[in-house]
Amino acid sequence: MRVVGQSRRGQGFRLGVVAAALVLVAGACSSDRSDEDPEGGDGTTGASADLPTDKFGDLDSPCGEGDASGATDQGVTDDSIAIGYGDDSGYANAPGLNEEMGDAMDEMIKWCNSLGGINGREIVGNRYDAALDNAAQVIVESCAQDFMLVGQGFAGDEDIEADRIACKEPMVPGFTLSSSANNAPMSYAPLPFPVDKLSVARGQLTIDTFPEAATFDIIGHDSPFTQLGEKRTIAVFGDSGMEQAGCGVVLKSAGGDNYRALVQRFQECGANVLFDQGTPTPATFSFLDAMRVEGYEPTILTDATWYAGAVVQANLDGLTEGINVTMQFQPFENADAVPAVADYMAVMAANPDAKTGLLGMQSTSAFLLWATAAKACGSDLTRQCMVNELSKVTSWTGGGLHSEANPGENLPPSCSLMMTVKGGTYEQIAPATKGEFYCADAPLDTPESFWGVELNEDRIATTYLTDDIITPEG
Repeated sequence: MRVVGQSRRGQGFRLGVVAAALVLVAGACSSDRSDEDPEGGDGTTGASADLPTDKFGDLDSPCGEGDASGATDQGVTDDSIAIGYGDDSGYANAPGLNEEMGDAMDEMIKWCNSLGGINGREIVGNRYDAALDNAAQVIVESCAQDFMLVGQGFAGDEDIEADRIACKEPMVPGFTLSSSANNAPMSYAPLPFPVDKLSVARGQLTIDTFPEAATFDIIGHDSPFTQLGEKRTIAVFGDSGMEQAGCGVVLKSAGGDNYRALVQRFQECGANVLFDQGTPTPATFSFLDAMRVEGYEPTILTDATWYAGAVVQANLDGLTEGINVTMQFQPFENADAVPAVADYMAVMAANPDAKTGLLGMQSTSAFLLWATAAKACGSDLTRQCMVNELSKVTSWTGGGLHSEANPGENLPPSCSLMMTVKGGTYEQIAPATKGEFYCADAPLDTPESFWGVELNEDRIATTYLTDDIITPEG
């Protein structure tokens, strides 16, 4: 186990399935707290109003003046670079879905251009709205005009892979969701979520923080995506020496369960620690209320989807008090201890209409990763150079926004932290020092039954793979 701290410097059903699927996003970063004070409501985070300049967190800024030149590849001219990005904000059943990702890219492009762009080239952003079902059309447009895709988050990313690979367009995605995209060629995510590897930090942090979790159980859900996440959690916890009680409780996503009877089943089963892989919904809140009625007070563990305004807003009479949330991103409440979080918030605050959220920070990290590689390419700004540079990045934190990960080798983050609901906000409880991460061993190899796709010897999904792709040189 390692503890890593942050340096400081002067400075409908379909929708339900999608929401559940986003639990599987890298770092489980699908929560969004933009519907409340992003500083947690206590005024203690101290986010700076000053925009970052020479640094973003602990990362040297990749943006600035320069003399790069040449029309070196599609979307690159003497004085500009065209990149594509976007979200699903136009989905009719959930307007604004993942909108914080596109908003983050908008503001990061403005920030970078204000400093001089990339080696003097201005970034031209083409923002797309996949609206959940239109990702295939988005990639047709992007293939025709963009140098790369950067910071995007499309729930239907399976639909972009065939065309993206055919037009040899690399990407630095904000998140990937489908198995084909998680292990895609020419793709370098800031927080990889490969199908064949799992971080074990969450399990080790859990058992160290709550020894009673040696025996635990799952609050099951009927969504197939959530059930896959539950299988992954059971595997990680098992690797950490924890054993599932097997009470067999599954909540219906549509609600209508006899919640008191389900609570009694947990009580009879003897489960004192429960893990919820799902999202906070009225059904889960009703389940929590039934626990209170029955006098059942287990330790409750969750993923970052429970880092949400709805959770603290529901904390009436202690309904959600003490719920623990494991995260691989630094929360907004840590902005006073983590300069990168303060910098993200300052960039977003420049536009009062911009939406913030953990997924927005994920797109921010993707932009910084892309821009760092683009700066290194200089005047030789080609897709081949970008793949070469990105493949070399084996340690990445987005300047301190999140746990260390390995984009170049498509390996997941190695660290986590744990927050708990306290009143109307969240507080970090593990590690004890605010802003630090708990870091664990090498990732766990998952069984092929988890993959959902065939991988080649380079761990690349073969579904849409061709012989004509860009691979790292040297």
